[in-house]
Formats: sequence, structure tokens, C-alpha cells
Amino acid sequence: MKELLAPAGSMDALVAAIKGGADAVYLAGKLFGARKYAANFTNEELREAVDYAHLYDVKIYVTVNTIIYERELQDCLSYIGYLYEIGVDALIMQDLGMIKLVRKYFPDFPIHASTQAHTHNLRQIQFLESLGVKRVVLAREMSIDEINKLDTSMELEVFIHGALCISYSGECLFSSFLRDRSGNRGECAGLCRLPYTLKKENQEILKDQYLLSPKELNTTSYMEALKESNIVSFKIEGRMKSPEYVYFVTHIYRKLLDQENYHLTEEEVFQLKSLYNRGFTKGFLFHESDRDWISLSSSNHQGVKIGEVVEVNKKKIKIKLTHDLYQEDGIRLPNQKGMIVNFLYDKNMLLVNHALKGSIIYVDNKVELKETGDVFLTTNKYLIEEIKKIPNPVLNVQCRVEALIGRPLVVSYQYKNIVIRRASEVVSKAKNAPLSDERLKAALTKLGNTPFVVSHIDGKMDPDIFIPMSLLNQLRRDLIQELTLKKIEVKREKISIPLLNYPHIRAKRKPKLSILVRNQEQLEVAIKNHVDIIYVTDYNLYQKYKCDSVFYRLERVQEQYREYQDCHLLIGETGSISYASCNEVVSDYYLNVVNSKMVELLHDYGVKRVTLSPELKFDDFHLLIDHLDDDLEVEALLYGRIEYMIMKYRMKDVLHLKDDVYYLEANHKKFPIVMDQYTHLFSEQAFRLEFISSKVDVYRIELFDEKGEEVEQLICMIKEKLD
Repeated sequence: MKELLAPAGSMDALVAAIKGGADAVYLAGKLFGARKYAANFTNEELREAVDYAHLYDVKIYVTVNTIIYERELQDCLSYIGYLYEIGVDALIMQDLGMIKLVRKYFPDFPIHASTQAHTHNLRQIQFLESLGVKRVVLAREMSIDEINKLDTSMELEVFIHGALCISYSGECLFSSFLRDRSGNRGECAGLCRLPYTLKKENQEILKDQYLLSPKELNTTSYMEALKESNIVSFKIEGRMKSPEYVYFVTHIYRKLLDQENYHLTEEEVFQLKSLYNRGFTKGFLFHESDRDWISLSSSNHQGVKIGEVVEVNKKKIKIKLTHDLYQEDGIRLPNQKGMIVNFLYDKNMLLVNHALKGSIIYVDNKVELKETGDVFLTTNKYLIEEIKKIPNPVLNVQCRVEALIGRPLVVSYQYKNIVIRRASEVVSKAKNAPLSDERLKAALTKLGNTPFVVSHIDGKMDPDIFIPMSLLNQLRRDLIQELTLKKIEVKREKISIPLLNYPHIRAKRKPKLSILVRNQEQLEVAIKNHVDIIYVTDYNLYQKYKCDSVFYRLERVQEQYREYQDCHLLIGETGSISYASCNEVVSDYYLNVVNSKMVELLHDYGVKRVTLSPELKFDDFHLLIDHLDDDLEVEALLYGRIEYMIMKYRMKDVLHLKDDVYYLEANHKKFPIVMDQYTHLFSEQAFRLEFISSKVDVYRIELFDEKGEEVEQLICMIKEKLD
């Protein structure tokens, strides 16, 4: 059975998702969710949401998918305790340290690994499975073929519609370091949606293009392949979208899932585009070309063409329609300015509220339009209003009644396998006006303002009986209330959350120095200056200089694993933890480690030393360090250009570029772009850690394109600082 999973950023969106036919809905509370700027749900609203969804047999998954700082661990655990008590069906999580705690204190609480966990291969799935994770939301960079080859019992979930990230999810630090709004904390500033100028040194290659803005994923043409896949849950993106969008997209995919070989009508495609699109792509899921995956000319809602401006003056715009237009619709005109059609005029300049396709109409020139060209519908007011009128779904129940003279009145309501039955007072023979069969059934089927509808009623009834209508009405109300409570009943015991225990304050140690080098010149300078640990990015260079102090840095995307034996490795994703059994392994900062529980977890799996996230600020950094046992080794980045993004999207192929290194420029900042089989975006300048703790085992320098003399000066300066 395939699951259709819809988003909800508000209670209205939750209701809309259920109306649309969702099997499950994912949403967030006010804390720890990766869409901080959605309306989201208070604790009381979460309880209401769970009860409402469960009434309709819909599951609720709550996102707790940010990285969790040390100071938040206790509060997050208490919050998860609340989610457990109110009957949330599963948690969607990123932070491995928090997953460890949930498995310890709530062993039967299902966990789904968020797409923020950056899961893109089988070894990562096996690692998550060992943690007790039930389901994984796969990286959006995986193809349907790769997914179908996964030999796993883990439940697999994929996004099938909505906004895409340019970077592998959970691997983007762009917003965090440029705007102090971390994508790993649900605060992404959407910098990928801005225009950039591409440069080679000081030569301008392309000016003010949306080089990092993907189109919207749309798999409506591929549902048969999805239904035949080993994917169990199809996920719609959109917790920041309107309830009407949530309803319509869910409704469309419900039809596609339920009806074999169903294809959208032209009108459905039009409506889908009118609600929101940045241009549509089938995504990497169905092998989209990079050129058709990206939207270079715009990063906003593009709307859908509905006509053409054929004439314009200072007061009025004359449009020939290719689709219906309604008063209060939103349109975008050839000068790229938008407006609401407050006044709509027919060809005779008479006010109308609706014009048919093929018509000539006029609108007021409120946007100083001077040119002719295409007109796009950006707000489909008519569709939005029609969606708002759609009633809530109903739940069909069967009613059975026994009304026999001299015996108790017995009434039952059945919903699926739930039967609620009650016997009332003894039925008597009528003295005057007997209760008719029709009146009895009418009283028991009048369910009023509830989601239940009696689809069938039967039973046994003597003629000439008397039952007070007040009794029937009260019996009906009591039974339906009991049925409702039975449907939303939570069968979990409250769990007492203990205070987390921490070891004694961590002892001081003399920090060592590590350095990441990208070429032989940098490596030789590091050796000459007796740097304790050297990380190299070139495997041939690693083989040439292999020794106990030299490590090979693995890429943070691993589609195929090479076998290593007795090697020293710096790993950037969770699947490579498997190397720890027969190699010395250090984990890189790409694993987003921000709490002591994740440090402990990685050490438990054999990782020798854990590199902390550079997102940690002073207080969080020192609190984490102080909560570590003395034998847990940690490393911190002290200096270096940070790789803000890694992208499967090959900009080099899209723009037909010849070289491997360019720059993106915006607001007088230049970000290096390095292109190999992936596209890597680096920080405009070197990150510098402003504080040093004597309780950290290793501090790291990361080099980019620094020359030998500069490298030597840098090493000497930092050694002096560490001393």
C-alpha cells in the first residue's frame, strides 16, 4: 500500500490535506522544525491536529529535523515526550545524537530520517537501520533506478512534488554563514533564489542570472513508474504553501495513485500551474537534464499564460484571452509587473466579473505598461474560491437497532472494525401515537455536525412501540461521542523523562594542529613545518605520502564505495562510518555535529575523532566540550574557506564552460565555484574561529588556493596561537 504524504504549515492546511485525500500529513511544532517561518503548531494545536487527523484515519508525522544544540537536548527530549503522549505517529529527524536519545527513552516511537540526513546510498541506510530508524526520506538527487536497486527492508520515502534545493539537503551552509540563518535550523534565507553574475577572474561570463534556482518538481506524468517502485511513501513539499495549494496538489496525486493510467486533463495542468510553479521539472528522480532542471531567467512563481496584450495606452490595457479570466485574479504583464484585476471590462468597456477565453477585454493600466506581449495568470482567484467551498470528507458508519416490546432498546454504530453498542431502557407498547420506522431511523441517522454519515441502517422493530425522542437523541449523541473518542484514543503510557547525566568537567589537553591540503606544494610545506595531521583530497597524493599522520579525505557524496584496508580516512557522510572497522577514521564537519550525544554515538561506531560543526557559536561550542568524557576526541575548524554547498547539478555542462574554477558574484562578494563531477560553492573568504578551547584535541586549517609562502606563514601564525 503506497502512502500519500502531504504538508501542513497550519491547521487550515492540515484540513485541506485531509480533504485532498492524504494518507498522512507532516507538520511541525513551534520548535525544532526545518521550516521555522511557516505558521506551525502550538502544543495545544498539535494535540488538536493529531485528534483531527486520527478521526479521519490519517497519520501525523512531526518534524524534529533541525540540528539540536547541547543546551536544547533536555527541552527537545521533553517536547518529544509530549509528542509521544498525544499520539503522534512518527518523528522526522536529522540529528543523530537526538535519535540516540529517542531510541533510549522511547523505544517504540517510530523515527523517519529526514532528507536533511543526506541519505543517498545503501550503506547510509544500513547505518540508520542499526540506529533503529524505521523509514528514510531519500536525497532528491537519487534516481528511480538507484532507488529500485536498494536491497533493504527500510521504508523508503521520496519527494514527488514541490520546491527543490540546489544543494544536497543537510549539506548547505550558505545561508548560515552569510545571513546567520541556518538551513540546518529551519531558518534558510533562500540565497539560492537570488541572481548571480558568473565570472572567470575579472571577466564577466553571464550577468544577473538565477544560476542556483531549480524549477519545481512535478512527477504527475510518472506515477505508474512510482507505483511500481519500492518506494512506500510519496511526499509533497509545501509547508510554506497555502491551504488551497496543499488541497489541490494532494487531490491531483490522490487521483493519480488511485486510478490506473490516469492522465491529467489540460484544465488540471492549467490549474496546477496557476497555483504555483517556477517551471516544472521531473527532477533527478527521472533523469532530468541539468539544463531543464534549473530556471536561469526567474526564481519566482511563473504562472500560466492566459492571453496577449494587443494594444496599450496610459489608461487601459487591451488583452485577447486564451483562457477565462475572473475579477480579482492576479496577472503578470509583459513588463514583468503584476497586478490584481480589480476592474475587468468587456470589449464594450462595460464592467464584468468574468470573461471567456477568446474574448477581448480591458484592464486598468496600473503598472505603466508600454509594450505588448504575453499575459500570465499568477493568482487563480476562481479556483481558490472553489476549493474553499469543498466540504470536509465523511466517514460512513453502519447503524443497527433492536426495538422490541418488553426488551431493552439496543443501538450500535460500526465504523470499520470499531463497534460501539449500548442498551437503554425497556421498550414499551404505545398508548396513542406509535413511533414509526421512518421516525426511528431519522432520529438515529441525524448525525449533525460530525464527520460521520450513516450509510446503512437495519435491525428489528416491533409495531406500535413507544420510545421518547429525547431518549433516542441522547443515545445517538452518546454513541457517536464514544465512537469519536475510540477513534482518537492514544494507547501510550506517559514516560517520565530523567535529567540527562553528564560526566565531570573535561580535562585540558594541548591541542594538535591538522591541515587540509589540495595539492603537492601545500602538502610539502605542511610536512616541512611539522604539522601533526595532514588531510589530502587527492587519492594519488595520499598513496604517495601515506603514513600515520596523513589522511585521505573522502567526498561527502558517495555513490560507490572503494574498499580500504589499514588506511587513514576523513569521512564526510554516514555510510563511510563502516570503514571504521578496519581503518582509522575521523569524521568531517559535514556531519553537522553540534551536541555531545552525537559525538558519543560516532565514537561508539568506531570513529576515532569527531569534527564539530563550524555553525557552533561560543556558548554552544564550550557547553558541548564541557559535556564530553576525556577519552572522546574532537576536532574544530580554526581557519579555512568553507564549502557552502555541494550540488549534483553540473553548472559547467549547463553553461558550456571550459574551465573548472569560476566565481559567482553578488553584492560585491565573490564565491568560488569548483566543478568536477559535482559543483562546489565555497565561501567568499576564509572562516576564522574567534575562540580557542584547551579542551579540543585538534584544530584544523583548510587550504584552498594558497601558495607555499602563504601556507607557511599561516601555519606559523596558528601554531603560535595554539601555544
